[in-house]
Amino acid sequence: MAQDIIPIELGLPQGDLVTLWAPRWREDGEEWEAFLGDEEDLYAFPDAAHLAAYVRTAEQHDLVDHPAWETVPALNVPELIPDDDHSYDLVGVPEMVAETPDSWTLSELAEIVGIVRSLADVCELDEVHEVLDSCEGFSLLDQGTLPFSGREGGKLWDELSATVSEKWDTILDTIDDLVTVPDVDAATLETTAEELAAFHEESAEAEAGVDSDEEEIDAVGDDSDEDEDDEEPGFWGEVGIDPIKIVLSGSEYYTLRCYLDDDPIFLGSGGTIEVFSSPKALARRLADPGELADNELADVSTWDEVLTTATAGELEVDVDQDNTYVLADLDADLAEGPDAVDPTQLELAVELLTDAADWAGDDSVGETLGSSERLGWLVSYILKPDPTRLAPSGPFGDEQKTWRRLVEDFEDRLHTN
Repeated sequence: MAQDIIPIELGLPQGDLVTLWAPRWREDGEEWEAFLGDEEDLYAFPDAAHLAAYVRTAEQHDLVDHPAWETVPALNVPELIPDDDHSYDLVGVPEMVAETPDSWTLSELAEIVGIVRSLADVCELDEVHEVLDSCEGFSLLDQGTLPFSGREGGKLWDELSATVSEKWDTILDTIDDLVTVPDVDAATLETTAEELAAFHEESAEAEAGVDSDEEEIDAVGDDSDEDEDDEEPGFWGEVGIDPIKIVLSGSEYYTLRCYLDDDPIFLGSGGTIEVFSSPKALARRLADPGELADNELADVSTWDEVLTTATAGELEVDVDQDNTYVLADLDADLAEGPDAVDPTQLELAVELLTDAADWAGDDSVGETLGSSERLGWLVSYILKPDPTRLAPSGPFGDEQKTWRRLVEDFEDRLHTN
């Protein structure tokens, strides 16, 4: 990442968009601050691949004269992915102020208001300043819970909440109208999209523990390793609910799942799985669950413990490598035949698709993956290798199409928050 030029994500009415922010810097005795844009337009993009394609080819914009700009076009795509500390969910602010504030909520609100003020300063958004200046609470968020404690603090919080309820749409609309998604060079975008997809796949595989050397080391342990099995199970082990990560082409999601009598139960209801774009987003929603409080996991005896921990701002959504499911690019691997497919990745993907279908009362996945079906025979051959079995013969175009249909049906079950 170029020093002092930071990728950020803005959650706006038109979606989650990424752009670049140059915090205040001094040059020739003057102080400056800027965002990627041109004159009255703020440039933002649907993902880091589009952002990378733009910065590698654009010649004119407001950051081109920044002292560190010359290093930005050389950055790889992963270096342009905003981290959690620079992801600002402006759309989620009304929901955040609807409940009693805790330190976690106030900290995140302070960060959001800070970036909104910066946008208002740089882009001369007087109407945004008017909203933020109309309530003292906006300027006190970075002081934590103290200003909002006691009777007077409660009144201050109620005033801030009312201001958000009445006027936050003005801020959202003003900034949303400011955003322009510029065209990018198609050939460059093709390259950067491949870089982004490769990064997501490599990251997911690393989390899933598919490195063969690691697996060999794990298998070679001595008897002392058995003692380590007695380690504390951690919060999620104690409540018997698992955070899971789902990696699709160009996107990744987080949700929760548990098993009762070997039957899977997901965060959601009616066959629809509630998913979130980051562990932080999932934890934030659990702190203020709203309609999620009535999901099917609510029937699990430890569910209230999860909500209580989230409300206290103490919930860490850590995904075990065995609960990371990479569906991206599996269809292309299946099209090439058994030797091109990672059995661990495929086995986990089959587990996820089967669990989701079983939970929804849908028999189609089990039927399609039956050994009498072409795709089922191919999958079975990969997951249960047997030298005495006849290898499936290509081409595998039909199997690829069938697998894609299963994944598409699974994606239709997801409700993105």
